[in-house]
Amino acid sequence: MRAIRIIAAKEIRDALRNRWIAATIALLATISLLLYFLGASPGGSIRASSLDVTIVSLASLSVYLIPLIALMLSFDALVGEFERGTMLLLLTYPVARWQVIMGKFIGHMGILLTAIVVGYGGTALVIVFSTNSGTDNWQAYLMMMASTWILGGIFIALGYLISVLVQERATAVGAAIGAWLVGVVLYDLGLMGLLLADEEQSISQNLFATLIVANPTDAYRIFNLTGIDSIKQVAGMSDIGASTAVNPALLLGVMAAWLLLPLLLTILRFRRREL
Repeated sequence: MRAIRIIAAKEIRDALRNRWIAATIALLATISLLLYFLGASPGGSIRASSLDVTIVSLASLSVYLIPLIALMLSFDALVGEFERGTMLLLLTYPVARWQVIMGKFIGHMGILLTAIVVGYGGTALVIVFSTNSGTDNWQAYLMMMASTWILGGIFIALGYLISVLVQERATAVGAAIGAWLVGVVLYDLGLMGLLLADEEQSISQNLFATLIVANPTDAYRIFNLTGIDSIKQVAGMSDIGASTAVNPALLLGVMAAWLLLPLLLTILRFRRREL
């Protein structure tokens, strides 16, 4: 455990030195505050609190932003050290390879947690002093922050898997961009195209729901936008929450599987990789 703590602390120190934490906090805080002030006076036929609008806005934006930040943190975590020769030096010390992975993972998760808590939490404080919101809404906001952290962890783990599979940093960059595009953009477009091409309507509602929640970004989105009735109305997802067998435990289970599986595959591949 001592080796894991040392490696995690090193990752955090590197992020502080490279201004990664400060830049990420500033980005998340600026965007969340902007979304809050833009949604402070929602219009339309649905009466919604500014907190509900903020939750929907942040959850919708985090689907795109958090995976990108996570991949930027992790895509060269291993291949970069192989290229610089620092991995060979690190493994001359009494440290197991799985401890290297877990140390980096804990460090990067700590960086992401700090950015989310300070960035989104700062906006929460602004909302506290400017509005009165119910307990359920605040529970949804906290769950949104927690699930955002898990979403980031998923793409950190995917970044590690990319980093351990490729031989060059430049290849890792391209693979990370590809992973982001597939997970965030192309998967949903593919499902939409599949649905449009299904003229005989052979795809059942349950099958389509399963295909949606199989993607971690969609599982995250549905988890945050269908938890409370008022948020469902703002997000326009009332029918989705009522017509599918999706439940929060299943969605969290999908996200947990997407976090653990790439991390396990990274450890197994790293054990067999030659220095």
